[in-house]
Amino acid sequence: MLLAAAVAGIASAGNAISPRSGAHAPEIRCDKPGTWSFETSFAEDLGRTVFTVRMKSPTPATPPEFDVFFTESGADVHNVWVPFYGESERDRLYCVEWGSVRYTSELGQNYPIACAFNEASESRLTVAASECLRLVRYGITCHSTDALLEGRFRFFSRAEAPRTEYEAKILIDRRRGVFFGDAIADATRWIERTAGLRPCRVPEAAFDPLYSSWYAFWQDVHDKELEEEARMAAALGMKTMILDDGWQKESSKSYYSATGDWMPVASRFPDFRGHVDKVHAAGLKYMLWLSVPFVGNESKAFKRFEGKFLPGDGDVRILDPRFPEVRQYLVDTYVRCVRDWDFDGLKLDFIDSIVLDGADPAEKDGWAGRDVRTVPEAVDRLMKEVYAALTSVKPDVLIEFRQKYTGPAIRQYGNMLRAADCPCDLVGNRRRIADLRLASGGTAVHSDMLVWSRDDTPEDAARSILSAIFGVVQYSMRLATIPPPQKDAIRHWIAFSQEHRETLLKGRFRPYNPELMYPLIEAEGERERIFAVYSPGQLVLLPADKTAYVINATKSGEIMLGQGKPPKSVEVFDTFGNQIEAEPPSLSDATTPISVPASGYARLEW
Repeated sequence: MLLAAAVAGIASAGNAISPRSGAHAPEIRCDKPGTWSFETSFAEDLGRTVFTVRMKSPTPATPPEFDVFFTESGADVHNVWVPFYGESERDRLYCVEWGSVRYTSELGQNYPIACAFNEASESRLTVAASECLRLVRYGITCHSTDALLEGRFRFFSRAEAPRTEYEAKILIDRRRGVFFGDAIADATRWIERTAGLRPCRVPEAAFDPLYSSWYAFWQDVHDKELEEEARMAAALGMKTMILDDGWQKESSKSYYSATGDWMPVASRFPDFRGHVDKVHAAGLKYMLWLSVPFVGNESKAFKRFEGKFLPGDGDVRILDPRFPEVRQYLVDTYVRCVRDWDFDGLKLDFIDSIVLDGADPAEKDGWAGRDVRTVPEAVDRLMKEVYAALTSVKPDVLIEFRQKYTGPAIRQYGNMLRAADCPCDLVGNRRRIADLRLASGGTAVHSDMLVWSRDDTPEDAARSILSAIFGVVQYSMRLATIPPPQKDAIRHWIAFSQEHRETLLKGRFRPYNPELMYPLIEAEGERERIFAVYSPGQLVLLPADKTAYVINATKSGEIMLGQGKPPKSVEVFDTFGNQIEAEPPSLSDATTPISVPASGYARLEW
């Protein structure tokens, strides 16, 4: 059964907002509406169209699956941006025949925004949905016969508890000449405003460079080694340290089969509070890793919470946060970590694993013992309870989440968002950071932890740093074993990133050409602009209004500059911050190559 958007004024409004060839206003498709009826309406929001769907049932009923879809001209559209891609994907405009609802969003992964853009990095069609908790399948695809774009959002493809009403809004941004990143940022703010989301406060310490034990040690962590690493990290300029997985176990049958009790193992940390004190004495804040939902069958908690897991089997189970005692246990655990052991923050992991697929066993027993009926709403409630409890103990507590559980809803209870795991992958790290920055507002965006070869030259090691420099850089090399020249490069770039942190981490952010993995990124602050070039031959256009720093993050010894008028001075520095040009190069032409060493930079004044 096809339910079209047929209420008073819809047809004319649809024609008004869809003037281009072949475009048509949104429609609703619902094959099995049951007792549900639909109403729709249009509104304008700062030059963008908002399509609202309201559905009601006279009695509580499971909401039916339905689609909102529309078409738009595909002229001058070459790529589509979404918040996160699979390992082998890029910003690709898929045909409808290959899957018009290719991407997914819910509280624990991503957020429902897509942007069709051209090769000048201008948005041609940006769409978003107000639904940030429940599963939404969505995408912008094209028709292979006529190149029309099709936008589609699919709701309730996962079973939902019975209810009597539901409302969702769809943003359709057809504005021309808008930088794609600005369109994405606007859509993010629209979601926050429409869904009533308020990002949590971000302490200044969330922007400090840090050291993580994860790639350096994996689960083999011990107090003495980490205390020595903390002293070296502080000497290089790092301000925070994260103790990742391994502190809570000696050994286990599988990777997470001992999780759930969250107590330090004495053989690794005989005096946990004393260990935290020593890291603090080295000059670092200290954060602790925990997996939010995992309970392994080797833990005491496994028997305690029997019957309170989401469906599944194996030696690791997922807690069901719909039970109030589950939420209380997790809240109490995290408060204990911060209050009793004096950690400054927590890295809360695997929220994306709290998913209920298939039939809900709670429905058969009338949701006995559960005070929330849907899992996404329970996760939202859990994390709000966690944030409130932790900030009551330490108002500036640091809370890190990892991509893909990012976005407007997650930002209500996390102030640090880290790029998804990509060790040794400087291009992947750069892309993840840029994607996160576009839709994370004032939340601190962090790189995945940096790892490179100890045999690398300092310049090659620095390229990993420079690919992450528009995020808060996390390091995870064993500092005791890396060569001194690499440490010198780390020391300089930490100092540079802190001197320019207001521009690099909080300024106006413009990453260009996502389809080419962001070969040029720019950040603008109150008094300066900072450019980073990641692909040889990129032309950097320099407005002659502010001090400009141009970082050469390539292996080439040359960058291309375009300027309206010659600068008054040009200084060139190597990757250690040493000035290497006694006389500035001549920049009399509009476009000029300039010699800048690999992983070095130029400073230009007008």
